[in-house]
Amino acid sequence: MDPRTELRDFLRSRRAAIQPCGTVGVRHSGRRRVPGLRREEVAELAGVSPDYYLRLEQGRNTTVSVPVLNAVARVLRLTDVERAHLIRLARPADDRVPLELPERVMPGLHDMLSRIGGTPAYVVGRATGVLAWNTRAAEVFTDFARIPESERNMARIMFLTPLGAEMFPDWTAKAISVVSYLRMSRAYYPDDRELRALVAELEEKSPEFRRLRDLQRVDEKTHGRYRISGRGGPDFTLAYRGLRLPEAPRQTLIVYFPETEAPDRLHPPGARPRGG
Repeated sequence: MDPRTELRDFLRSRRAAIQPCGTVGVRHSGRRRVPGLRREEVAELAGVSPDYYLRLEQGRNTTVSVPVLNAVARVLRLTDVERAHLIRLARPADDRVPLELPERVMPGLHDMLSRIGGTPAYVVGRATGVLAWNTRAAEVFTDFARIPESERNMARIMFLTPLGAEMFPDWTAKAISVVSYLRMSRAYYPDDRELRALVAELEEKSPEFRRLRDLQRVDEKTHGRYRISGRGGPDFTLAYRGLRLPEAPRQTLIVYFPETEAPDRLHPPGARPRGG
């Protein structure tokens, strides 16, 4: 996930997703060797020269303006999250966040997690490390305290161990979310050695990570739902909300809660608290 490679692959994937025949301003489709819009068509629709857009897609245009990026985003029909991601990749110096290593759990966060009550909650850091959790999260997911700190990482759990599939029966949905989270973090922190090393290890060891990485999915972890393993009993579904911590912008508090299930379904049948 080199920033320039990331920018190139992101723009190429979004160009390929646009159907030229339904795009206003594309004069003729002709015979096409690749799907989607051509570079010169994106350039024309965005109001820039083909060379200018080529240098942008190759990561060689470090002075591209935000209005031009907004125009490209409009042509490629990007969501607000994808548009912000494009700007961050193309203009990394604009909002490069200073690193604080290692990541710290904010004061009072452990106490807040314990007081949340009868719902699972945990905090993930910029590299998907599980930094803090409450007892209910240890019940429903796994006893994170038993995982060595260096391995207590949601990306490692999902792609390098069987535990991810054991926790999340719909493994692909959760795995895509983890890859998207890593992608957003890399755009925020292009100089983070820990992130670079983690992504390189996943690319080397996990074909599934490489496959999902190539989808170029970009999305903020704000809300959704997952099916959770009942660990010997029936599976159940929990919704979640992801709350960004203002003191640490790429740390996210994830709180799970039932939607249609009764509250006692938060406990998989036969489960017992295991600490955390």
